[in-house]
Amino acid sequence: VRGDDFLRVSLKGTHRGGLLTQASILTITSTPTRTSPVKRGKWVLENILGAPPPPPPPDVPELKDGKEAALTGTLRQRMEQHRQNPMCAACHARMDPLGFGLENFNGIGEWRQKEGDFSIDPAGKLVSGETFNGPDDLKTILMKRKRDDFVHCLTEKMFTYALGRGVEYYDKCAVDQITKRLAKGRYKFSTLISEIVKSTPFEMRRGEEERLPEAAQ
Repeated sequence: VRGDDFLRVSLKGTHRGGLLTQASILTITSTPTRTSPVKRGKWVLENILGAPPPPPPPDVPELKDGKEAALTGTLRQRMEQHRQNPMCAACHARMDPLGFGLENFNGIGEWRQKEGDFSIDPAGKLVSGETFNGPDDLKTILMKRKRDDFVHCLTEKMFTYALGRGVEYYDKCAVDQITKRLAKGRYKFSTLISEIVKSTPFEMRRGEEERLPEAAQ
């Protein structure tokens, strides 16, 4: 790409495209020494699907790194051993498959086929039943079958930015209306912005709840 103008660039055949394959996202969801399917899966749940997992239970053992880890196979194989703990299995069944689908990207987002001497297995199955084999399949599932979840999550994120506060229960009607209008508007980003600035929570500030005088209580 040359010049200062914005140009459409084809990413066909590069395994790139969208938020999930940006090096910035892949890097911040890794550790200093390796990838982290847990962090990546958690990020997808929180920021793409709007379904964050609960906090981990206390005293969860860490995965082994370094020479000890190299003796037990790939990171995926070690994590599957880790998931045999019933305390871990329920939440990791939601997070880990999403992260495994991105294992072809290393800790700084570079494409790879192997982890050391081991071939990477990027296949997985979501708790909702969909199966995939690699990041391209995973993105297709999220774009087509989880679109409503993503649009709702994106609307809440943009609402938070626009309002300067978190989304509360009384914002639900506005969020639902915007997501419906987005679908009718073919999911244009300009539609999202215009609908937010026309919404009641954006135009009107919620007043303080009236308190009765102490003598009347």
